[in-house]
Amino acid sequence: MKKYLIPAALAAMFALPAQADNHLNYGVDKCIKAALDKHAGKVVSLRGELEEGKAQYEVDIKGKDGKIYEAECDAATGKVLETEEEVHAGDQAFTGKAKVGLDAALKTVLAKYPGAVIKIEYEIEPEGIAYEFDIQGKDGKVTEIEVNAVTGKLGSPEEVLYQVGK
Repeated sequence: MKKYLIPAALAAMFALPAQADNHLNYGVDKCIKAALDKHAGKVVSLRGELEEGKAQYEVDIKGKDGKIYEAECDAATGKVLETEEEVHAGDQAFTGKAKVGLDAALKTVLAKYPGAVIKIEYEIEPEGIAYEFDIQGKDGKVTEIEVNAVTGKLGSPEEVLYQVGK
């Protein structure tokens, strides 16, 4: 069984929808290297995503400092577009600045993107703090969407094409 697991995971990683096929297969190595250059550690997951029709990778890294970092990269070039730090729900760096509670953020995101919440993250970003939700719609597609924890505004949705790792 184990001998089939790794090939199956690799096949899933590179089996993408046609609209992303010409973009997601090129910058992954550069993306991972650039992300690790910013935050040394161990890659714990990799996602292929579409944001506003543009293919990108999201690399989650457990840093040598014990923190979890997320780097988003342009899929064609591997260039890091943004990095974020994931924190725990009660982290003072998040709760001390948040003006929008989790319940209000959930209500906002589910009003526009109905479905099942499959993951919630608390993010510290260069431009502030945000709740990040993975929502699985009735069609089975997963959308990643952020809600600004200070203003309550929704960010741009990202369609999750695949994920390998946690």
